[in-house]
Amino acid sequence: MTDTQRRAAAAKFAERWKNRGIEKQETQKFWSELLRTVYAVENPEEFIKPEFPVKINQSGHMGSIDVYIPETRVVIEQKSANINLRKEQKQSDGSMLTPFEQAHRYWKNLSDDEKGRWIVVCNFQEFHIHDMNRPDDEPEILYLKDLKREYYRLNFLVKPKDENIKKETAISIQAGEIIGILYDALLKKYKNPKSPETLKSLNALCVRLVFCYYAEDAGIFGKHKQFHHYLKAHRNEDRLALIRLFQVLDQNPEKGERDSYLEDDLAAFPYVNGGLFADENIEIPRLGDDVIDIMLNQGAEPFDWSAISPTIFGAIFESTL
Repeated sequence: MTDTQRRAAAAKFAERWKNRGIEKQETQKFWSELLRTVYAVENPEEFIKPEFPVKINQSGHMGSIDVYIPETRVVIEQKSANINLRKEQKQSDGSMLTPFEQAHRYWKNLSDDEKGRWIVVCNFQEFHIHDMNRPDDEPEILYLKDLKREYYRLNFLVKPKDENIKKETAISIQAGEIIGILYDALLKKYKNPKSPETLKSLNALCVRLVFCYYAEDAGIFGKHKQFHHYLKAHRNEDRLALIRLFQVLDQNPEKGERDSYLEDDLAAFPYVNGGLFADENIEIPRLGDDVIDIMLNQGAEPFDWSAISPTIFGAIFESTL
C-alpha cells in the first residue's frame, strides 16, 4: 500500500470506529479490521491471538491477554470506549490495577520467547504505547481521530524493528522523506542539474518551501492552508507564482515596500524578516504539473509541518540536501 492509500484507509477506519467500541464484543473485530485495512495484513484473524492465556501468579491463577501478536510479540490490553486508561479497576483476584499494570502483569509472566518490547493499552479511541525498554516513561499516546496522519506510529504491530512511536521523531522523518521526493523532482527541471550553482539554488529553494509549509501549519501565515490555496489558485503561472510570492514575503508593508494594488491573496501573506527571501538570484526552474502536484498533495495538503521537531528535522533536512 502507498502512503496515500494507507492514509485513506486509516481515515475510513477512524470514522467507522468513532465514539464506539465494546471490549467483550468488538475487540477482535476492531484489531482485525485495523490490521487488514490499514496495515495490509492478509489474514489478521490468524496474525493475532485473542484471549491469549497466561499465568499471573505462582499459584497457577490464569488470566488472558486481550490480544497478543506472536510475530511481533505485542501485548494489547483492550478496554471499552468509555474507560479511562489511567484509572485503576478491580481485578478478579481483588487487586486494583490500571489497564497498563494489568497488561504488565501478563507481560512479565510470558516466557522469554513470547515477551516483546511493546505493550498497547487501548479503549478504541486512544492507543497508549508503552516501550518496555523504558518501562518508567510516560506512554506515547495516539488518538484514533489522528490515525490518518499518524498511522506510522503503530507500524511496530507488523514491523518489530520499527521504533518510530514518538510523534515528533516519526513526523520529522516523514518530512525529510517528502523533501527528498520534492528535491529529486525539482532537480530534474534544471537545465544544468550537476552544476554547483544549480545545487545552491535548489537547496535554498527547498529551505524556502519548508519554511512556507511550516509557517502555514503553525499559523504564521494566518489563514488556514494559505500557501496551499495560493499554489492551487496560481498553478498555471508555474514558477512565476513562487517568484512573486517570495518577493512579497521579503517586502515590509509597514515601510511601503509592497505594491498598493497587490492581489488580495498575495497581500495577505506577512512580511518575513531575517533575509530568507531576500536573494532574488536564486534560480527557480519551470515546475510542471508533476512537481506542483507533489507540492500540493504531499507537501502542503495532508502533512502537519507544525508537529516536526526542529532539532531532529534539521539533521534530516541537512542530510537530505
